[in-house]
Amino acid sequence: MEYDIRLTLSHTYHSPAGNGRHVVRVVPRALGGRQRLKLSMLTITPSPSEQFDSVDFFGNQTTTFVHADVHSEMAITMACRIDVQAPAPLLDFPLTAEQLAVELADVREMGPLSPTHFLGPSPRLVANSEISAFARAIRRDGDSVADTVMRLGEALHGIMTFDAMATTVDTNAVDAFRLKRGVCQDYSHVMILALRALGIPAGYVSGYLRTLPPKGGTRLEGADAMHAWVKAWCGAALGWVEYDPTNRCIVGTDHIVVGYGRDYADVSPDIGHLRSAGNQTTSQSVDVKVVT
Repeated sequence: MEYDIRLTLSHTYHSPAGNGRHVVRVVPRALGGRQRLKLSMLTITPSPSEQFDSVDFFGNQTTTFVHADVHSEMAITMACRIDVQAPAPLLDFPLTAEQLAVELADVREMGPLSPTHFLGPSPRLVANSEISAFARAIRRDGDSVADTVMRLGEALHGIMTFDAMATTVDTNAVDAFRLKRGVCQDYSHVMILALRALGIPAGYVSGYLRTLPPKGGTRLEGADAMHAWVKAWCGAALGWVEYDPTNRCIVGTDHIVVGYGRDYADVSPDIGHLRSAGNQTTSQSVDVKVVT
């Protein structure tokens, strides 16, 4: 499947801002055998005083830029074309949680794909007894690790309601779990904590999702948004499995990866600081279009 993607992140400052420094992660990753980035363009308005590209520890493409002069508005626009291949069928290896623990004890590699990074606390996620109890109640003795991931994702989808007004980007996973409402970030954070409580390494995936209109409806330009889902390590044989708890599905060609991290803090699309005396208003528009 080939897509054209366009993202616009807009910031309006109530008082002129200056000395701004931003790090953005919005360009899809090139993933061998899965995603081939054919072209991309990132535009910052107004033009930055400084700008450079780099790759972070987890292999995500980042762009850092600086606005030394004062400005009242700032916009980040990303346009790209990417080819996404259908993933291989998921083969469930009969690896139990106990066997997974043995494999994890033998892991010595500490690179970006090491499951060790995805077991303990991370910047936005700390173990919670309520979520841990939920996870233990869902797990069944004898289930494979992959079965547990699917069962947990389906259970979470069943108790939570998607509600874009219930939470904000700063809402923590425990509050979202108690509300039983939230957006993809909340679903993903809760599922990651639940999996880690069971000893299953789990991380956060940021990306784009092609959404389809209702039958007979009209597709809305710019109505899509950046999306989030979960990756879980199911042992050396099966590796990382990606699951979307918001939509209760294994990730497929409708999901385009931008970044991998331990939680949202590692893959935030725009993070930084600036000097300003007032508040700011932000907006996001994403359009994911199939190339015909």
